[in-house]
Parts: sequence; structure tokens; C-alpha cells
Amino acid sequence: MKKRDYAEITPELLQLTDLLERNGQIDKELYERYQVNRGLRDLNGNGVLTGLTEISEVDAKTPEGKPKEGELFYRGYPLPDLIRGMISEKRFGFEEITYLLLFGALPDEGELKGFQELLGSYRSLPNSFVRDIIMKAPSTNIMNSMARSVLTLYSYDRNPDDLSLPNVLRQCIQLIAMFPQLALHSYQAYDYYRRDSASFFIHDPRPELSTAENILYMLRLDGKYTEVEARVLDMALVLHAEHGGGNNSSFTTHVVTSSGTDTYAAISSALGSLKGPKHGGANIKVTHMFEEIRSHVRDWSDEGEITSYVQRILSGDAFDRTGLVYGIGHAIYSKSDPRAEIFRGFVRDLAKEKNNEQEFHLYETVERAAVNLITGQRKIYKGVCANVDFYSGFVYQMLGIPEELFTPIFAIARIAGWSAHRIEELINGNRIIRPSYRAVQPRREYVPLGKR
Repeated sequence: MKKRDYAEITPELLQLTDLLERNGQIDKELYERYQVNRGLRDLNGNGVLTGLTEISEVDAKTPEGKPKEGELFYRGYPLPDLIRGMISEKRFGFEEITYLLLFGALPDEGELKGFQELLGSYRSLPNSFVRDIIMKAPSTNIMNSMARSVLTLYSYDRNPDDLSLPNVLRQCIQLIAMFPQLALHSYQAYDYYRRDSASFFIHDPRPELSTAENILYMLRLDGKYTEVEARVLDMALVLHAEHGGGNNSSFTTHVVTSSGTDTYAAISSALGSLKGPKHGGANIKVTHMFEEIRSHVRDWSDEGEITSYVQRILSGDAFDRTGLVYGIGHAIYSKSDPRAEIFRGFVRDLAKEKNNEQEFHLYETVERAAVNLITGQRKIYKGVCANVDFYSGFVYQMLGIPEELFTPIFAIARIAGWSAHRIEELINGNRIIRPSYRAVQPRREYVPLGKR
């Protein structure tokens, strides 16, 4: 038998693909007949209630069910209030938010300092891990490399399957601390082999720096960054740290945790979920869309010309021909995404420091044009708004963060929420999450092999 190339698509595979396509289609009418909520959402977009959580809340409707300005709460605290505290005291916030999400309470000064020191003490990978694990099999997708690294860390843990809360908490805090290294070193290994370079640099994280500062320090050859850069990145981490138990990756964490598996398997599953372009990769589509807008709109100050090109995108005549303006619209928010509303001011500050104010205004104009056009033409009476992904890719570009790291940065933030959800499931869940599927394949009589 001929040995096949690992990535080869053979004629036999194409033939089998035709077979599975013929036999794999379920009649769409059956979903309505049996009242199946596809994607766990009903026809009005309301989510099917699958659990309870105290970690965060997304609120975008009035008690009567009408759309309102979006709100996001971390452990019951309005996100804008938390952020105002960080701004007024001029401090980094991601570590404090991580503490809040994990433990359900805001830390005092001593508790926060102790938690920051604990994270700093865990900001190191096992000996030779970069060389033996990350460098040996670099991946073109950094999320896959991170998932592999997380699963491999199971082998370095003396108590990997111990589900006691102290042990799981220790594992989660270690992963939160290690995630920036897993992402940055995976990218550096990929970039090293991609460029066939003779040089490769690694900055070990500094325990005294915040997560945002360490990302910029490890990413840049000279390790230098400005205060504005670090604070804007810190805010991106705060805004992406958590978003309710119903998002795909957090729900994945609950489902996998409910089976009784280990922390490394649960977190690697969440990484696989976030990797999907329908979840964590939206900001990449936004940046690609703006690359095309910049190349086709000659006068960035001409709102009419910009609106005309956005109309072409909506009509399916430009960009990827899908008729979608990426970064506009959200499954939950209608009138406003509070994360985007908060982030916009920080983006403006960074654009000013980087002399990118003209491009920032282009983003604002596209946002305004898209909202007006979509609302008017598609009769979305509930409203439509920019989501946080509309601006995050632009921020990462201004910070010199490679596109391959956009979704990993999301993961560096969201592991705080995943960890909180894993612990919440271990404390409160006592049954495996097992959804119901209705079988619709007609029953058939078996035919012996020789008579088929």
C-alpha cells in the first residue's frame, strides 16, 4: 500500500467526501418541526438557559425585553466603575480584575500586592520547555501551539488530576501567569523558522511587571514601551477577561470541566473554541477589511466617499463579498457594546501618541456610516453597534503586535474568566453537562455485505 503524504488530499478522499455530503445533510425543516434552538438560541436570538453564574453578566435589554444601552458586570460591579477606579489611581488593572473574577471580591492593597507577587513568582516555564516543546514543533497558528503547550504542562505537574480546589486554583494561577510566555515564545519560534533566521531572542518575563508590560517587554527586541502603550494594552486585557458564561469558550470550559477532567484538558479545549474565527478571530477580519478600505478610499476626510465604499461592502460588491461589515453588530448588544464605548477613548489616546489620529478618525467614520446604513437598509429596529473587536485589531497594529498574536492576546486575557468558570463548575456542578439531540435518521434493515 502506498504511503500517503500527511497533508495530501487524494482522489479517494474526494470520493468519500461526496458520499458524506450526500448522506450528511439534515432537512432544515426538521429543526423547526422539533423546535430545536440551533446554536442554543431561539428564533428571537434569546439564549437557552443552561446554567447559573455569579462571575459576570451581560445586560442589553430592559425588563420588558426591549433593547437598551449595553452593560457588562464583573462579579456584580459595573465595568465602567471598575475602570474609573483604575484610571483615577493610575494603576494597571488586569491583575485586580483577575483577582475579582477568581475570588468574587475586590482586593485591598495588601491582597492585591500579594496576588501580584504570586503571579510574578509563577511567570516561568519549566526548564528547557521552550527548547524541547515550543521550538521542536512550531505551528503556523499560535493558538494550536499554545493548546499543545498547555496539554504538555500536564506532564510537568506532580498532581495533574487532583481536583481539590487548592490544587486547581494553583494550576489556574500558574497558567494565567504563563500564558503570555506560551503565546510570545510560540510566535517567536514560528517567526524564526518562517524567516529561516540565524537569530532568535527571548526575554524572560520580569516578576515586578504587570501582564501588559511583560507582553510588550517580551515582544520587543529592546524591551522598551511607553506608559500609554502599556495602559492601553492593559485595558484591552481587562475588557476581554470575561463576558458571561454563555460565550462559546466559557461554555466549553463548563462542559469539559463537568466531565471531571483535568485543568490542562479543560483549558486547552477553551483555547480550541476561542481559536475559531466566529469567536476569537473577528478583529483579524476587521483589520483586513480596513486594509482594503484604506487602499480604495482616496480621501479619508470625505465622509461621503467612505460611506459609499461601506455601502459597497454591505452590498457584497467589495472586500470578501459577504455583505458583512466586520466589527459591527453583536449577538447580545443592540444599542451599544460597553467594551467598545470604554475602549474608544483609550484607542484615541494611543492614536494621538502614534500620530495615527487620521486613521482613528477613519475608523470612527466607518463605524458611523455602517451603523446608519445597516439600521436603515436592513430594518434592524433593535439597533446595531460596533463591538470591541472593531477597535482591538487597530490597537494591536499600533502596538506592533503581529497579526498571528491577535487571538492569543485574547486568550491571555480570557483565561482569567475560564479559570473562574472552571472553579465555579467544580464548586457548584454535580452532574455532567449532557445536552439532548433528537435522532431523525429513519431506522433501516441491515443488509449483509455481499448483497449491498
